[in-house]
Amino acid sequence: MEIAIVLAVIAIIFIGRTIKIVPQQSALVVERLGKYDRTLTPGLKFVIPFIERVAYKHSLKEVPLDVPSQVCITRDNTQLQVDGILYFQVTDPMRASYGSSDYLMAITQLAQTTLRSVVGKMELDKTFEERDLINASVVSALDEAAMTWGVKVLRYEIKDLTPPAEILRSMQAQITAEREKRALIAASEGRRQEQINIATGEREAFIARSEGEKQAEINNAQGEAEAIKAVADATAHAIRIVAEAIQAPGGEQAVQLKVAEKAVEAYGQLARTNNTMIVPGNMSEVSALIGTAMTLLKGGKVGA
Repeated sequence: MEIAIVLAVIAIIFIGRTIKIVPQQSALVVERLGKYDRTLTPGLKFVIPFIERVAYKHSLKEVPLDVPSQVCITRDNTQLQVDGILYFQVTDPMRASYGSSDYLMAITQLAQTTLRSVVGKMELDKTFEERDLINASVVSALDEAAMTWGVKVLRYEIKDLTPPAEILRSMQAQITAEREKRALIAASEGRRQEQINIATGEREAFIARSEGEKQAEINNAQGEAEAIKAVADATAHAIRIVAEAIQAPGGEQAVQLKVAEKAVEAYGQLARTNNTMIVPGNMSEVSALIGTAMTLLKGGKVGA
C-alpha cells in the first residue's frame, strides 16, 4: 500500500513536470541539460522531466517601463530635469534570455544616455517645442541596440520637462510680457479700426448730405423754371386776350378809358403821398397822354 502511494506521488510529480500549459502572449524557454533547446508557444506542451527544464518565462505583451528622472544639460548650458516612460515588447524570447543579463536595466540605461545626448544638442526653448523629435530620436537609438536583446522598442514619451526655478520665473515673466504686448496690440488695432470706422461713416454721411443738397438744388431750380414758365405762359395768354379784345369792336375806346383811369389814379396817388392836392395845370396833358398811349397801341397793332 505504501509503495502504491509513493508510486502515485512520483507519477503526479512526473506528470506535473512533463505537462506545461503556456498562456496566451507568453513564451517559455526550455533548456536541455543546461543548453537552450526550444521555445514553447501558447498551448499544451510537454517537457522531459529532470532532463529538460523551463529556464525563462517571458511575456510577449507590450510593457511600459518607467525611465527614472535625470538632469540633462541643454545646448545653452541650462539644466533640465527630464523623466519619461518607455514602451517595449519582447519579440525573441531566446535573445531576451541570453542576449543580456538584465535587458530591462540595459534599456533603461540606454534610454537615459540617449536622452541626455539628444537634449544636449538642443537649446532650452527647442526642448519644449520638439518633444516629438526627442521621442523619435530615443526610440530610433534604442530600437537599433535592443534588437540583439530580442526586444522591440515601440515608443518613448517624455512625461515632464522641468527647468530650474530661476528659469521658470524668467519664462513666466516672458510669457506675461508677451501677453501684455498682445493685449496692447489688440487695443491699438481696436482703436485704429474705430477711427477708420468713424472716418468712413463721416465720409459717407458727408457724401449723402451733399447728394441730398445737390438734389434739393436741382429740384428748386426745376421748380423755379416751371414757375417762370407758368408765369410767362399766363402773361402771354393775358396779352393775347387783351390783343383780341382791342381788335374787337369798341376795343380802342375801352383802352382809352382804361388809360385815362390809370392816369387819373396815378395823379391821385401822387397827391396823397404829400398831403397836397395836385391838379394838372393843363387838362390837355391828360388828353395828350391818352392820345400817346393809343398811338403806341395802334402802332403795335399795325406792326402785328
